[in-house]
Parts: sequence; C-alpha cells; structure tokens
Amino acid sequence: MRQAVMTQPGHIEFNEVAAPVPGPGEILLRVKKIGVCGSDIHVWHGQHPFTPYPVVQGHEFSAVVEAVGEGVTKVTPGMRATAAPQQVCGVCNPCTRGDYHICDELKVRGFQAPGCAQDLFVVSEERLVAFPDSLTFEQGALIEPASVAAHSTHRVKTLEGKNVVVLGAGTIGNLVAQAARCRGAKKVMITDLSDFRLQKALDVGIDVACNVGSQNFAETVKQTFGDEGFDVAFEAAGVEASLDDAVQNIQKGGDIVVLGVFGDRPRIDMSIVGDRELSLIGTLMYQQNDYEQAVEWISSGAMITEPLVTKHFPFAEYEAAYRFIEKQADSTLKVVIDLD
Repeated sequence: MRQAVMTQPGHIEFNEVAAPVPGPGEILLRVKKIGVCGSDIHVWHGQHPFTPYPVVQGHEFSAVVEAVGEGVTKVTPGMRATAAPQQVCGVCNPCTRGDYHICDELKVRGFQAPGCAQDLFVVSEERLVAFPDSLTFEQGALIEPASVAAHSTHRVKTLEGKNVVVLGAGTIGNLVAQAARCRGAKKVMITDLSDFRLQKALDVGIDVACNVGSQNFAETVKQTFGDEGFDVAFEAAGVEASLDDAVQNIQKGGDIVVLGVFGDRPRIDMSIVGDRELSLIGTLMYQQNDYEQAVEWISSGAMITEPLVTKHFPFAEYEAAYRFIEKQADSTLKVVIDLD
C-alpha cells in the first residue's frame, strides 16, 4: 500500500509498505479523505515542539471499514467511519478520573505516533466513530475539527442565551462559532484579519463578522450586543492581541476559553482578570462523546462544513497541498487530500 512519510520539515516521501492486519479489538480502515490542519503545517515548518521525524501525518480523516479483528462488535465491513487519534496510558491521574484526552503520556496519531497518511490504517475499536452513509467522505474528514469545537464549547457551564465572541475565523474558529449556535447562544460575533475567512463565517450563518484590522473591536461589540455586551469568548487565533481584546472587553464574570496555539507567550493583564472575576479556561482536543456530538450536528445540518473546504489534492500531491496552503494562507480554510 501507499504511505506518505514526512522525513524532515518541508519534505514528503512516498513508500510502498505492507498492509497492516487488525488484531483482536482492532479495525482496518481504508482511508478516503484526509484534512490538513494548522498543527500539520507547524510540523511541515519544523515548528511543532513535540513531533519527531520521520513521521506519518494525518489525524483528520474519513474511511470505510475494510475488515475487523476478533471481538469487534461496533462496526462491520463497508461502514463509514473515522477515529480519534489519541493513544493514552489509562493509568495516570487524568485517565483514571476520565480525562484521558489530557493523559500524562498522551501520544497523538500524526505527531508522536504514526498517522493515517496511507491507504489502510488500523485503529482500536474504542477510538472508532462510525458515521452514516448520508454524510460524504469530505464531511467525514471534518468530524475531527468539529469535535474540537464540540469539546471547547462544552468547557463553559452553558451557552444557552449567551452572547458569544469567537476570535479567529479559521476552520476551528468557524466551527466553534457554529457549535456555540448549536448550543443555544443568543448571538455570535466572529473576528479575524481575513475578509475571506470572515465571509465564510457569514456563509454558514454566523451573525456578525468583524475585521479587526479595519474595524474597532470595542465599537463593533457595542453595535452587536448593545449594553448587554458578551458573556463568553473563545480565543482561536493564538494571538496576544485577540486574547487581550477578550480580557479588556468581556462582561464582568465572563468566561474566556483558550483554544489558540500561541507561538509567543502572551502577556495578560491579570489585574483585570482578578478585578472582574474573569475565568480563563483551557481546552485540549476532545473525547469520544465530542465526536458523537459532531456527527450529530453535521448529520442534522446544524453544523455546515461544505463552505470550509477550499481545495482538494490527490494523495500523490500531498506536498503540493502544503505549498498551496503556504502561498494562499489568507484565502484558504480546509485543504483535503483524496486517497480514492
């Protein structure tokens, strides 16, 4: 079978390797689509601190069940599926209390463990998530980032009736804004520097888009929410300025959920955090129930993924996909690799 290996930053090689065989409790998947995410780009640039080389990338994907190992009952061959990429120890404090997604020994497929950039891929039954035939394989490849949105929006007590600001309108920010709407937010505003990304947010029904490069954030907040202001913010840009916008402008007692990966350590005015009783909340990845929630939202049409896909590349042009993202960063959301 074909396998794509990033041997070093900026270089992918293709190998012919033996197909894996599923063992007891394992499932063999034929990979159909792979989504390229921002973390993959960090690996491409050699800027991911926890990824050694060589590495087989790929953790956002859709597939068809090819075969099942002994004891598997969740799926049968021919079903559509994806899988969460976490490998966990099961014995550390986070794992034993049910927070396996922040396992002390966490390894993520495509980063610290081999990913799915190959024709056939074996996963454990406990990590597999089936999705209905009504979803396309393209939609299936977006289940993983949608699960990030499902998890992060569940990190606050409730979004029902809340005014929400999402800072950063990339794929994750867009899906977080949609997830906030799915969870009953009253009004959602999203910010970015890219008019392309902001238009995509409007295309999927987000209430207000603000270009913070040309519009004043505080004034737009006032125009959008009036005296109510906003109660919850999701920082999905990984930029100090956007986190500061949230801290300086959110209502007293508000919640700020931090999804963004910060290249530089941000400076935060902790006197305001304390004085206004703000809550800074971290979030990482997802659990199995978040995948199931993402499947439900996408299947029902409550979460829209089609406008987020910018371009497809065949598997043989994996490296070209990265170069496209590099050159078209401001006009690109999700790039998908086709293996079929």
